[in-house]
Amino acid sequence: MTHSTPDRPAIAFAMQPTRTQHVLTPELIQRLDGIGRVLDAAPMERFDDERARKLLSETEILVTSWGSPHIDAAVLAQAPHLKLVAHAAGTVKGLIEDSLFARGISVSHAAQANALPVAEFTLAVIIFAGKQVFRFRDIYVADRDRGRTQPMQSGGIGNYGRTVGIVGASRIGRRVIELLAPFDYKILLYDPLVGEAEARQLGVEKTELDVLMARADIVSLHAPSLPATRHMIDAPRLSLMKDGATFINTARGALVDEPALLAALKTGRIDAIIDVTDPEIPEASSAFYELPNVFLTPHIAGAVGLERTRLGEMAVDEVGRFIEGKPLLYEIRRDDLARMA
Repeated sequence: MTHSTPDRPAIAFAMQPTRTQHVLTPELIQRLDGIGRVLDAAPMERFDDERARKLLSETEILVTSWGSPHIDAAVLAQAPHLKLVAHAAGTVKGLIEDSLFARGISVSHAAQANALPVAEFTLAVIIFAGKQVFRFRDIYVADRDRGRTQPMQSGGIGNYGRTVGIVGASRIGRRVIELLAPFDYKILLYDPLVGEAEARQLGVEKTELDVLMARADIVSLHAPSLPATRHMIDAPRLSLMKDGATFINTARGALVDEPALLAALKTGRIDAIIDVTDPEIPEASSAFYELPNVFLTPHIAGAVGLERTRLGEMAVDEVGRFIEGKPLLYEIRRDDLARMA
């Protein structure tokens, strides 16, 4: 691949090409080959064949993304020179294990880059939810006149003075709060790790989760998926929501008791905008596909298409910092894994 001098660190890739188009553009690969030695521009999709064994034996920096094989102690034994894993995607859970940290290998991720499109998507659907855009669309298309939609415009809809509840001051939750700032929303926040002073700095009102569920016109979920947060949105909390309120989930399906959510939605009392479910693809018979008050998307809030290039850029920037001996901006430490989504 390269004619770089041998003392530049050897770089290899591990990801599934069909899932990572636009992540590492030719320009980004060329940039990596200028600061290091790209051993092979074609990524490894497995670590147990002869090609992978040869590449791993030389690799000092491994750039990974979606579809990368799991990196365990056996893989590390084949990669004696590995010093950095730069993950050009969000979560590294399921990719790495404690053996990397035990060997002193640095790990970085691009979750911050993936947070941006999720926050943008959330902003868009919050605005659409406030104006009941999806309901207007459905009625207008069904009637092909404005007999029913015209009177609806005089109802209690729109975004002026709405209360939005943000559950979780994660990277995405904080970015959503920033994006909402120019609008005329009142923003509530539930996050037990955020104190009153920090909440004031964010420009939000800190509340308990039950209070947020009861007061918000729109509830947007941005908490990590952990054992402690599984089904944090359950039947009692859904019952607290106002009639006509909207529940948005762009986080993880496991945070929600889905049978309870579906039961609430079937009453027609609340609406939902759902980008993630548990399981990841609902059963073909799921009411998520059919309920008129549900707007269901196939996990597209995160980086898709051209947005994925941000992930590659962030990973390449981290590789550059590592080679220059600068601190990584998005390093993951051993203790971080327990708190990460």
